[in-house]
Amino acid sequence: MLPDPAYLTTMGDGTIKQINPFSGTRVWTVPGRNGRPQSQNDSDSKPVSDTDWTHGCTFCSARYMETPPEKARVVYDKGWKILERLTADQLFNTTAEFRVVPNLFEIVSYNYWHENYGYEMPAEIQEFKQQYLSTEQGRRHVRAVQAAKLRLSGKSPEEIANLENEDFLAQADAFFGGGHDVVIARRHWLDGATSTTELASAGSLTPDEHEQFIRLTLHSMKNLYDINRYVRYVAVFQNWLKPAGSSFDHLHKQLVSIDEHGADADQGVSRLRENPNFFNECTVNYANYHNLLIAENDSAIAFAGFGHRWPTIEIYSKSPKVYPWEHDDSEVRDMSDLLHAIHAGTGVDVPTNEEWHNVPIDLDVPMPWRINIKWRISTIAGFEGDTKIFINTMSPYDIRASVTDRMRELRKQGKIADLRIGSECSGAPNPLKYNPSLW
Repeated sequence: MLPDPAYLTTMGDGTIKQINPFSGTRVWTVPGRNGRPQSQNDSDSKPVSDTDWTHGCTFCSARYMETPPEKARVVYDKGWKILERLTADQLFNTTAEFRVVPNLFEIVSYNYWHENYGYEMPAEIQEFKQQYLSTEQGRRHVRAVQAAKLRLSGKSPEEIANLENEDFLAQADAFFGGGHDVVIARRHWLDGATSTTELASAGSLTPDEHEQFIRLTLHSMKNLYDINRYVRYVAVFQNWLKPAGSSFDHLHKQLVSIDEHGADADQGVSRLRENPNFFNECTVNYANYHNLLIAENDSAIAFAGFGHRWPTIEIYSKSPKVYPWEHDDSEVRDMSDLLHAIHAGTGVDVPTNEEWHNVPIDLDVPMPWRINIKWRISTIAGFEGDTKIFINTMSPYDIRASVTDRMRELRKQGKIADLRIGSECSGAPNPLKYNPSLW
């Protein structure tokens, strides 16, 4: 099966019509609209005070007690280490470069799993909960966070005050056995920042730091599967800046356990049952034939996506392993380096959604781990709603040119890994090895 040439069609006037190979979404890039600005920088700049460095928002390093009890953290002490299940009196003994905490407002709640599936926390999680609540500091922490949640949910101070301590503790199961995690980076602002607009983004991390960010996310992902046998898929995403849906301008990822595969996975499985080599033929190979490759290394490859509502860069693992947490150290590092470079090349001022995709745990059809970076620089309006044809302000060719130019500069400055960029990519067909027939 050859890729459908209609995935990308350039009209005589320069309009580029695109069709997404997964969903069939129709997208046009119209000449004259790609000069619209990408940056969404907040012009309301203020000086960064001494307090701001550690108290800027709920996710900052002096405010550990304002988030639910921590599940894990990465620290640096003569090397990178993951520390798990710290008690309340241990939280400030080390500085977390990255930390995993439960989301205060779960998308899929602990109660959802308990009421619909009879889910109970595993014995080791129950034991940690009891250990955490065995100290006065742990009980105060849980009560304070639960009270804050009720307050933000609209409960009055009188209603909260009337709750007994046992009522608070009885509602704390979601803080220990829930399925919605947040992975938080230490920095809110860049080192040495003087203005509140100088935010620390994924691209401003060092390649080594970004690898630890990815490794802790994979650690959390595997843990969410391990603690709940009813989970069929863990959705992983990162919203950067408020136009992309972020509540805080503080770097973080989210992981949500769900009991479905999701539409994207179902579409991917449908394509793969028709053509097991779909992900090579209709994504990476097709991008290569149309000169859309952005960068690659030994284990990962990135290209300008087509048929997306927003300008999108797609990053694929070349590994034969389909579960992200089963990738070996070099494969994880290669995915991290490429993802980091794309964020750095995109820039801190561009609102982005980072979306992870991989095979659901209960499916027998192999598909590659892949990550989409979407630039949220346009607003869908009436034309799209009426026609279901979406206007993307940048064509895949514009995306490739913009990000590869910037990445070459960053590589020269030593701020990203030493990747093969643009025309340096090998262009070898079928680089993705998820398909056993290609091994």
